[in-house]
Amino acid sequence: MPETPLFGIVALLGLAIGSFLNVVIHRVPDNKSLVHPGSRCPRCENPIRARHNVPVLGWLMLRGRCADCGEPISVRYPLVEAGTAALFVAVAARFGWSWELPAYLYLAAVAIALTMIDFDRMRLPNKIVIPSYGVAAVLLTPVSILAGDPEALLRAAGAALALYLLYRFLAIFGLGGGDVKLAPLLGFYLGWLGWDAVVVGAFAGFVIGGLPAIALLISRKVQLKSKIPFGPSMLAGALLAVFAGTPLATWYLEQLQLPPV
Repeated sequence: MPETPLFGIVALLGLAIGSFLNVVIHRVPDNKSLVHPGSRCPRCENPIRARHNVPVLGWLMLRGRCADCGEPISVRYPLVEAGTAALFVAVAARFGWSWELPAYLYLAAVAIALTMIDFDRMRLPNKIVIPSYGVAAVLLTPVSILAGDPEALLRAAGAALALYLLYRFLAIFGLGGGDVKLAPLLGFYLGWLGWDAVVVGAFAGFVIGGLPAIALLISRKVQLKSKIPFGPSMLAGALLAVFAGTPLATWYLEQLQLPPV
């Protein structure tokens, strides 16, 4: 089946999900309802009109300001919406018309929400992370059964346990509890794809998180005891492995002149 219609569908879906993620990012850390009250201006508290809630276009129509009081609206809102759409298209390009596509679209959405919340609040809320275990299992278990590949589920469970034990050990040295809870979820998704994705995702997370931390230490913008959100690095490493885990693992083994696993 041609993939061009798929890209259009997931792009529109991504815009809509991105709009919802803006609500999640803003309200979940404060334990606020995602439904009530409706979106409104934080300054004048007037409800946002339906036509101005259209992802990206609404912000452009308003020129980045409240229609009633002129309060600036952060450019982050349309960027989250557009970024979600772009990431959804990338995931669709990776998996095509497949049964596992919904599971990895969900991972992409969760990655965006958790990344923004961790940057803002230094937290990875249980209300997002814990239910995601069930969602991953519900979405990927039928795929393994239909494909006749129960080993994928066993591998996913093994990878989840392996990353949990690794991050639990690293918690001794100060790694956050939220990172420990997130690790098995990423391990499950990566393990379902293969052990090469697990290794690349875990290693890439530390590289992505470590290099900026070293740069900040050298520039003296942070100290050794300063807290730096690591969740975004874990999620970025996992997504990198989803898209290029096997090619990166193969390339690395070739550099070592070792046979592929």
